[in-house]
Amino acid sequence: MSSSPIAPPQVRWDLSVLYSSIHDPKIEAVWKWASDESDEIAASYRGKINSPDLTAQLLAESLKRVEALSNEVAKPITFASLLFSTDTASPEIGAFLQKQREKATEFSVKLMFLELELQALDQAIVDRLLPEPELENYRHFITATRAYSPFRLSEPEEIIFEETANTGGRAWVRLFEQIVSNHVYKLVLPDGESVEVTQQEIVKYLREPDRAVRAAAADAFTAGLAEIQSTIVFTYNTLLQDKAVEDRLRQMEYPEQSRHLSNELEKSTVDLVIGECREHYGLVSRFYDVKRKILGLDELTHIDRYAPLFEAEREVSWDEARELVLRSFGGFSKEMRDRADEFFEKGWIDAEPRKGKRGGAFCSYITPDTHPVVLQSYLNKSDDVMTLAHELGHGVHASFSREQTYYNFHGTLPLAELASTFGEMLVFENLVAGATTKDKLALYAEKIEGIFATIFRQAAMFRFEQRCHEKRRTEGEINADEFGEIWQQEMQAMFGDSVSLGDQHRCWWLYVGHFFYSPFYVYAYSFGELLVLSLYQMAKERGSAFAEDYIKLLKLGGSESPKDLMALVGIDLDDREFWRGGFRALEKLVAEFERLWDEYDGKTAGSSMHT
Repeated sequence: MSSSPIAPPQVRWDLSVLYSSIHDPKIEAVWKWASDESDEIAASYRGKINSPDLTAQLLAESLKRVEALSNEVAKPITFASLLFSTDTASPEIGAFLQKQREKATEFSVKLMFLELELQALDQAIVDRLLPEPELENYRHFITATRAYSPFRLSEPEEIIFEETANTGGRAWVRLFEQIVSNHVYKLVLPDGESVEVTQQEIVKYLREPDRAVRAAAADAFTAGLAEIQSTIVFTYNTLLQDKAVEDRLRQMEYPEQSRHLSNELEKSTVDLVIGECREHYGLVSRFYDVKRKILGLDELTHIDRYAPLFEAEREVSWDEARELVLRSFGGFSKEMRDRADEFFEKGWIDAEPRKGKRGGAFCSYITPDTHPVVLQSYLNKSDDVMTLAHELGHGVHASFSREQTYYNFHGTLPLAELASTFGEMLVFENLVAGATTKDKLALYAEKIEGIFATIFRQAAMFRFEQRCHEKRRTEGEINADEFGEIWQQEMQAMFGDSVSLGDQHRCWWLYVGHFFYSPFYVYAYSFGELLVLSLYQMAKERGSAFAEDYIKLLKLGGSESPKDLMALVGIDLDDREFWRGGFRALEKLVAEFERLWDEYDGKTAGSSMHT
């Protein structure tokens, strides 16, 4: 680990597996072929799917053709999205993205009939056909598609939804991303130096050891968000109403129902997990009460949540992070390490921070016949290492699942987060091994805070979304103060009386992208982290045998429902005790943190711990 300042890595991804540039003639060739093939598919199968004479052979044939077509169409769309994620300010790339979305709409409209007919098909016919061997690769797709049967509209209505989406909800999401990704925050440091920073950078300043720096960052963050608040508030109100209209027309019973359908989870299962999260909020207060003592503060506020315990937070170079993550993955499975190493060797990561690059981090699976890629802004902080491990966990999952065809390639969101959080745990255990008591304290604090952010904060944000969607539907447009009040109430409930969230924090919901482009996505993080806390205990108990089963699970991709996939490793997602096992594992981490502090405090009695 290095102690001197390190320049961020100049690491950009290579997307040539898709296209050479936005002017690559192969892009137009794909759309020309897709248009012709869509016409042929419609001519061959329209009216023949929703039919008492449907055979397994004909259904399999139609699905195979549409699947192959969908695989190719995904490439220009994904290429445009990936380019936009690294340069949201470029008008040329923005226009290219819009064009690909409009082309995709043309494609979707032509083939919409097939899924609609499949959803309208009599259940008795489905029951007769599903066991046939020709449909083996499509059973899960058929079942998941038909889950939407009660909510389908007529084909003309579905076409209108798709045709207007690019100038409706998708356009508002793009506006949000462009505004937030390109906004500049004016930070005045305690020594009087004034700097302009991006969202990614200002959030990092909130993790600085110097409390005066954190306070300055909070001031700049709040002031910067205030500058874009009116536009973002209007954008979110519009997206809330847009979803309300669609849900009403589809006769969805509650706002998050569409997310549960896409995640293939029952409402009762989600409510069980979120309810357990709220029941265990006390662990948050327990941890932060100790952290307050370590920091030597009378009170913790919103600027202290992620403060490091000690004066100097180590910097970790890109090369060091790579070696650590690969060593950690390799200690669990050589195959897992080799898959992760491909991302570094073959240019599948974009890690360079730069203006216009979207915030956060993600892994894009792309398609089974290409390869996944990872995006993050690596700023040499220790939590950046954990982000890298998280996204490479996704990447390894995507790499393994390339054994599946396109329809079975992507897992649902809750299980997609399983591999990412598992990757984080592997790195954490490697870091802790052999560390001093002081370093262990810092590592446990970072890990526990990361878990809290993944389990409890996401559960609180889920409640924020629920309340916002309900309030917009019942009371009309929500103003900034009302959004802020809901946000404060739900976040403060998580911290109890251990942290006081000041008035500045009221507007800090404005930059959370998931609220805008993936409503109710957030609970998937709670699921994934809790799953891993229990699975990791199984891994340590079963050793190499578990590693083999885990790799097999990843290779299945999204070929089965979450419930069926987890049953393969002996887990019942509706078992309250299973979920409580995850909280027991978390309680052990908090207890170990408390023990480490008692040990360290005993050795350093009388020394100043103020940060």
